[in-house]
Amino acid sequence: MKNKGWVVTAAGTGLNLALGVLYAWSIFGKQFTEAVDKGGFGWTKTQATLPYTIAIAFFALMMVPAGRLQDRFGPRVVATAGAILTGIGLIVTSFASSQNAFPALFGFGLLCGTGFGLGYAAATPAAVKWFPPEKKGLITGLVVSGFGLAPVYIAPLSKYLLSSYGLNSSFMIFGIVFFVLTTLFAQFIKNPQHAAVAASSSGSSSSCRSDYSCREMVKDTRFYMLYIEYACAATAGLMIIGHLAKIVSIQAPNAAAIGFLLVALLAIFNAGGRIVAGIVSDYIGRVVTMSIVFVVQAIVMFFFSQFDTVATFIAGAALVGFNYGACLSLFPATAADYWGTKNLGLNYGILFTAWGVGGVFGPILAGRIADATGSYAAAFNIAGVILMFAAVLTFLTFAGIGQNSKKS
Repeated sequence: MKNKGWVVTAAGTGLNLALGVLYAWSIFGKQFTEAVDKGGFGWTKTQATLPYTIAIAFFALMMVPAGRLQDRFGPRVVATAGAILTGIGLIVTSFASSQNAFPALFGFGLLCGTGFGLGYAAATPAAVKWFPPEKKGLITGLVVSGFGLAPVYIAPLSKYLLSSYGLNSSFMIFGIVFFVLTTLFAQFIKNPQHAAVAASSSGSSSSCRSDYSCREMVKDTRFYMLYIEYACAATAGLMIIGHLAKIVSIQAPNAAAIGFLLVALLAIFNAGGRIVAGIVSDYIGRVVTMSIVFVVQAIVMFFFSQFDTVATFIAGAALVGFNYGACLSLFPATAADYWGTKNLGLNYGILFTAWGVGGVFGPILAGRIADATGSYAAAFNIAGVILMFAAVLTFLTFAGIGQNSKKS
């Protein structure tokens, strides 16, 4: 059981390492805004954000049907479909031009976004089911760390491909390579037999938790509290991730050339936050860990407009990445704690739509404010306020635990 579980965990991490091309969008987005004679398409910041925003929306929306499908038909089929759509989407995006944004909107936005949702929905629940409940945080953190870590190699590789081959060929190369790799990883993602799950869980005192259906979950007040908290966290994190290269070029022009390195640095801490927070929350609790993450992230956001040197951006990118990444392991682990693993694919898929709400709102808000004012300062402050609100809400979530009894 344990050996097979680690194979599934490794395959899920590998799949997410490719699907995490989403988090390297700021590199492509910056290139889209460059003049045509500089290898770009001359798009506005808002236009360059649209494919990314649409991808986030479809990513989040697909988590619900993807969760239901993988609970019913198994994660391998769903992960394979996600892999294929992601590869095709990147290839379609390669046909975009300065006069025609549709291939990027349809390819990266709709096709890749759908592929991200299918693949991501299949990887984590499958891996968690192979291990006892006390390892939920660790396993969740490891699998989702792949998605966060992806820009570590995608960012510098994108920079090289863009300078050597241009926007269109870069997307074509990524599409072909990812099509092959993701489809391969997807074949190793599968659920254990039901009897094996019961055997692996029966020895843990924490395993005596009820498995909620999605209808039962949405009657739990904690679901709505967590939903709002997740949306707040995603708003701030994806605002920075989607615009980091452009933020650096505005606030620290002398450091603009290393924007892609900062994206990679953010990704390293994004992945680290997922693993560390998962492990820590196994010991001190999910909600307590969330409250710490929200407060620290809010403080960073309030100061982000003051960053104007390489050193401050390194610190800022590291902190934003770590805290944002922490949320991506805390929320699925919390969903498993509260509502069980039997229907985790669908239940977490529903909760994950909160990430989509924040992911659509944050990047668009930042892009519009920057286009209108030439600065991201107001967007950072708004993000800081909603994160403080989320921190306060965690205490209500914690207090509400006793008021939502589990089924016996």
